[in-house]
Amino acid sequence: MPFLPITKEEITALGWDAPDFIVVTGDAYVDHPSFGTAIISRVLEYFGYHVAVLAQPDWRTDKDFTRFGKPKYGFMVGSGNIDSMVAHYTVARRPRKEDAYSPGKKMGLRPDRAVLVYSKKIKEIYPDSPVIIGGLEASLRRFAHYDYWDDKIRPSILLDSGADLLTYGMGENQTIEIARRLYAGEPIESITDVRGTCYAVPTKEYRPGPAVECPSFEQVCRNKKEYAVSCRKQQDEQDAVRGRKVIQRHGDRILVQNPPMPPLTQKELDAVYDLPYMRTYHPVYESMGGVPAIQEVEFSITHNRGCFGACNFCSIAFHQGRAITARSEDSILREAKKLTENPHFKGYIHDVGGPTANFRQPSCEKQKKQGLCAGKKCLAPKPCPALCVDHSEYLDILRKLRALPKVKRVFIRSGIRFDYLIEDKDDTFFRELVKYHVSGQLKVAPEHCTPEVLDSMGKPHIEAFLKFQKKFFKLSKEDGKEQYLVPYLMSSHPGSTLKDAVELALFLKREHLRPEQVQDFYPTPGTISTCMFYTGLDPYTLKEVNVPRTDREKAMQRALLQYFVPKNRDLVISALKAAGRSDLIGMGSECLVRPTPEMQRSKVQSREKRGKWSSKKTTKRR
Repeated sequence: MPFLPITKEEITALGWDAPDFIVVTGDAYVDHPSFGTAIISRVLEYFGYHVAVLAQPDWRTDKDFTRFGKPKYGFMVGSGNIDSMVAHYTVARRPRKEDAYSPGKKMGLRPDRAVLVYSKKIKEIYPDSPVIIGGLEASLRRFAHYDYWDDKIRPSILLDSGADLLTYGMGENQTIEIARRLYAGEPIESITDVRGTCYAVPTKEYRPGPAVECPSFEQVCRNKKEYAVSCRKQQDEQDAVRGRKVIQRHGDRILVQNPPMPPLTQKELDAVYDLPYMRTYHPVYESMGGVPAIQEVEFSITHNRGCFGACNFCSIAFHQGRAITARSEDSILREAKKLTENPHFKGYIHDVGGPTANFRQPSCEKQKKQGLCAGKKCLAPKPCPALCVDHSEYLDILRKLRALPKVKRVFIRSGIRFDYLIEDKDDTFFRELVKYHVSGQLKVAPEHCTPEVLDSMGKPHIEAFLKFQKKFFKLSKEDGKEQYLVPYLMSSHPGSTLKDAVELALFLKREHLRPEQVQDFYPTPGTISTCMFYTGLDPYTLKEVNVPRTDREKAMQRALLQYFVPKNRDLVISALKAAGRSDLIGMGSECLVRPTPEMQRSKVQSREKRGKWSSKKTTKRR
């Protein structure tokens, strides 16, 4: 079959009386392995289930939700590839103008809090049909969480939505097990032992056993320190080897998170990427302008999952996990050959990456048996002494991809962890990265420069970036290439003061870096940094952390990082004055910004005035 059915007529033509499962998504239907909906749908299909896809249903009526009738076994509900609130609003909480995951970038085709809205609607129409929620939005909101858009604590999305079960993380094996048991006739209420899932039960029915208990919903609403403690406990148990059951009371109910599902094996991950994806959006969207989100991934290859870098502001560690799973060389080459057969292929593979492109191996040998260390990072503030660094397998794959017929260039556009790269004693990969895999500019993420802010971010100190930068330009020069680094920088992260932003501006000037874009810290659910933003506390030390909160302070920090942009001058001047660094306003080479004409006139007038006073005093003395 090409695309999975999206209409009742298609189901009838297939001879089905009803689908086994209906997969509901807030995105348009794109049958590509970069889209979670496509993966879950195709995995279910592979195991023999009849699957229909309900993409961007109109939640204001029942019509779309009754399109296929009631499924035999249940609904699988997600918001799409990203959180629906992030898709709809900027960090300033202003509505976005475009949605790349909707046809023609049209906004308004999914509701705010899509998982919650879809689940409630389904339960209204089919109260006895199982609803299993999953994907990023559900995964990151599985516990009581701070919601930036409401500026308050919301309960677990499982209880809030009325769904029966929640899958967190990369949900293939959870979904397979749940489907198998529903098919066998097991009621959804009894499916309470699947790893990588959350369920809720009345407190009086809960059977106590070994578990880590977080402060309750009521406690974290009342007390920010309790919220920070809760965050730390949840983060520390997100390891498939040593992670334990976690519970959190919500009134007269208890949310139970089972230990994480182990990452897919390489064989399982290969199988997922070998499924018969159409690798594009459904043709029904063609007349609407297509689905722009496919453009970034159509000729890209995902070769790994997980990230042991685990930056505090990133949701990957809490969703995918820190353990690395990588596809085999054969699987990657098979996908590359499929790309070359696409009539739109121009000879360029845009990316061979993942959460972090140059991770293919576990960060150390110990974690295979003991899991990744709780409360510690593999790379920050300095690389762990046990860190194993090896690019040889990744390098071999890139070489074979470059050698394929019809392939002109292979680029790496997803994140390179420069701090990991510079720890490799063999610089062969670094040399070939510079020679073959940079399209003039390489994106890297130092994020900041002061140690205090970088510690709050869970990032390595700036010396690692400077070491990388020096070698990158050296190797580029040796290869006769004029190439540049594009640094990702973040303003207003918890821990950052105006003085820190000034130091970052001075660093950028000193290093001749002029970022075209600056990202304001966005407090999304489920991250350590969002916990800091809400509580003002580091959840691991419970020490206070400065949090930029006002729009004015955020704007000044952002402007400092682009001090060279003329329209930012007034804000930069205000920021420098507020930081006690008026010495950086002037005409000298060490200054960040020139004074305004009004400031110059005022200065001249002040000097003239002082001159007159001086003259009068001199005359009097005579």
